[in-house]
Amino acid sequence: MIKSMTGYGKAVCELSDKTITVELKSLNGKQTDVYLRLPNIYREKESEIRNMIINSLKRGKIECVITIEGLDGEQMAVLNKEAIKRYYKQLLEIRDELGIENNEPLVQAILRLPESLKTEKEEPDEEEWEQLRSALHDSIKRLEDFRQQEGIILEKDVIERIGNIENLLAQADRFENMRIERIRERLKNNLYEFFDKNAVDKNRFEQELIYYIEKLDITEEKVRLKNHCSYFMQVTKENNIVGKKLGFICQEIGREINTIGSKANDFEIQKIVVLMKDELEKIKEQLMNII
Repeated sequence: MIKSMTGYGKAVCELSDKTITVELKSLNGKQTDVYLRLPNIYREKESEIRNMIINSLKRGKIECVITIEGLDGEQMAVLNKEAIKRYYKQLLEIRDELGIENNEPLVQAILRLPESLKTEKEEPDEEEWEQLRSALHDSIKRLEDFRQQEGIILEKDVIERIGNIENLLAQADRFENMRIERIRERLKNNLYEFFDKNAVDKNRFEQELIYYIEKLDITEEKVRLKNHCSYFMQVTKENNIVGKKLGFICQEIGREINTIGSKANDFEIQKIVVLMKDELEKIKEQLMNII
């Protein structure tokens, strides 16, 4: 089953004194790259959170943002009393040195200074951690559902394009006999241009012609290409990570198409090869977003 690497999932859990929101976003990437933005209170759980994401989502550039809000909707923070006291003492000394009036709003100025406010750093209890874990699972599940829905669209597109390659390959059969006959006539005309027709050993000519045409035969390439396309369709139905595997199959498909193009020595078949390459490139573009 094909899944997209692009997805979004969000889950919210309500506690007695706060609301925890977990948001997950994922984009395509060759490996698994997880970026976390956590409140300080959950820093000790960073490794476990990261492992939960990696084990579930497998691949892609994944961003996880966890936020805490009080029940009134404001971000939970407390006054850093020690920092405020130090700021106040220093500002009083500066005020006295400069002769500033006593009615200056020192407290308001202090609250705008760095470290005057800080987020709570107390460790979460086990119940809160279980709630967060549950929210993270829900967010992962919703992102997976999103990926699966996107994957259905991607699967439909790549299967359709593989079918187009197979149809184009079938069209090449129409030109195969004509191609051989055109090669035969071209070689014969070139030979008779330089040698007298009666001086040519027709049996030897036929032997050499057969040897030459065998080198241009594309039957094996067509069979392998058809088998690769069938295997591609089979792999799309597997219940594991298939993106890289499909990429390797596309490489094999590309090799067979290129060999057909180089051996065909025929304009009509070359046009079909160009169309097959175009379909294959579009498949590769889609595979960049498949897990």
